[in-house]
Amino acid sequence: MHIGSYQLKNNLIVAPMAGVTDRPFRMLCKRMGAGMAVSEMVASNSLLYGSEKTKRRANHEGEVDPISVQIVGADAKMLADAAKYNVDHGAQIIDINMGCPAKKICNVMAGSALLQNEPLVGRLLEAVVSAVNAPVTLKIRTGWDTHNRNAVRIAKIAEAAGIQALAIHGRTRACAYTGDAEYDTIAAVKASVNIPIIANGDITTPEKARYVLQYSGADAVMIGRAAQGRPWLFREIEYFLETGLHLPPPDVTEIHRVLLAHVIELYDFYGEHTGLRIARKHISWYTKGLVGSAHFRHQMNQLDTPQEQHAAVDTFFIEQAQRGSQLHYLEGVAT
Repeated sequence: MHIGSYQLKNNLIVAPMAGVTDRPFRMLCKRMGAGMAVSEMVASNSLLYGSEKTKRRANHEGEVDPISVQIVGADAKMLADAAKYNVDHGAQIIDINMGCPAKKICNVMAGSALLQNEPLVGRLLEAVVSAVNAPVTLKIRTGWDTHNRNAVRIAKIAEAAGIQALAIHGRTRACAYTGDAEYDTIAAVKASVNIPIIANGDITTPEKARYVLQYSGADAVMIGRAAQGRPWLFREIEYFLETGLHLPPPDVTEIHRVLLAHVIELYDFYGEHTGLRIARKHISWYTKGLVGSAHFRHQMNQLDTPQEQHAAVDTFFIEQAQRGSQLHYLEGVAT
């Protein structure tokens, strides 16, 4: 799959997730088989450019190409300036967020709220495309609500504006993350435009990835929540799509190793104080489904130093290895 001049190694993409797809997580997923990872969204408000949070989100040091940065906003000039800023700081692909359902984003008429104003969508996309010498992509939902599904019209606007690829989360803004993803709508969009289409929503197993690609005709799949604590999902899907066979699930030794490396990268990236707190949610995701994990997570969340957190993880996984524990999956999600 190509996005502009960039050829991805496969058609598996990590979805942008606020508070999750930081540099350590993106790099980990790419090592585990993802062809591309989109950054967590960066606000287009220029006042934020000097903030520590924005600097971290624009930090791509050591990251494998292509580097895709997602921006969000509702003002054409600010969005264009944000795109230029990020390209100047290492972004190779600019992604525009018109899919976020969060109230704080929609209340300022950004994210998926923009789907209500198709002329504005066109102006914003044209402004960003003309502002940078880099491919621009777009992420949307199927519409504002179930009575206003306009993904096909938005896709045609995007194609006309010069958007190089379109990712679609198969739900409306009103649906948030409830109900089933609408692959029929994604298929209709794919049939209506000639740019690459990326299907997103409820892709939790290798079988589901193959089904969505075949059913919708999409060029790629984008995976978000299912990869939390399970970054090896990308290699499992890649192998299944190539061979029709399943890789064995990771054993507790590998989970331990991957988790510890991830946590240490979080300490280094954020500093020990913030890294410790961010690591808590990742540790919870990694250990979900293992014997005694609920009690472990409760205890682990009380710890105040990286040394204590690291030691607790080691102790937990030593106990798992002694039990011979294995992760058990139901519909692709650890239980």
